[in-house]
Amino acid sequence: MKVYRPEIDGLRAISVTAVILYHAEFTVAGHTLLQGGYIGVDVFFVISGFLISQILLTEIEATGRIDFLKFYTRRARRILPALFAVIFATMPFAYYLLLPSELLDYANSIGSSLLFGSNIYFYFTAAQYGEPDTLLKPFLHTWSLSVEEQFYIGFPLLLLITRRYLKSRFLPCVLLMAALGRVDSYLIHSIVAAIVTTAR
Repeated sequence: MKVYRPEIDGLRAISVTAVILYHAEFTVAGHTLLQGGYIGVDVFFVISGFLISQILLTEIEATGRIDFLKFYTRRARRILPALFAVIFATMPFAYYLLLPSELLDYANSIGSSLLFGSNIYFYFTAAQYGEPDTLLKPFLHTWSLSVEEQFYIGFPLLLLITRRYLKSRFLPCVLLMAALGRVDSYLIHSIVAAIVTTAR
């Protein structure tokens, strides 16, 4: 049975507000508001890590397994419709407005987003988030989606193996992953909270 968590919606509202203010570049007395507004993405990582970990841990405790087909189907239903909508909405504009080299980069960015590797692609193509030329990269924002999807791909299996074979060392293993991670550590830190919540 799902339990509504108003505090989660509150955190989502804060995240969205932070990202909007960051991109809007509002200035007051010559100072840009919330220059570090991308912290909103970090909050989304924490929310996602917490909720997904709680779902998976509850299923493992109840059944001793993870229904991977159901898990990935639910993720796909939440993410792919919006992603395809953005792809099809931007295609006509890209075709008519972009130069050939920019159009090639656009096509590559679509491919990387569909394979959930945008963060890797944009890292190696030296696209810095927030630079003026990134206005011509409509899929640059999918770097965070790719980080989240990479987490969805690897974490459930890792969680199941660790919970099944290293149960007595489960929390230390999670803490070790958090220490080794960088961007993904936002997700993993929230797993600790999910473990504590589920164990209550």
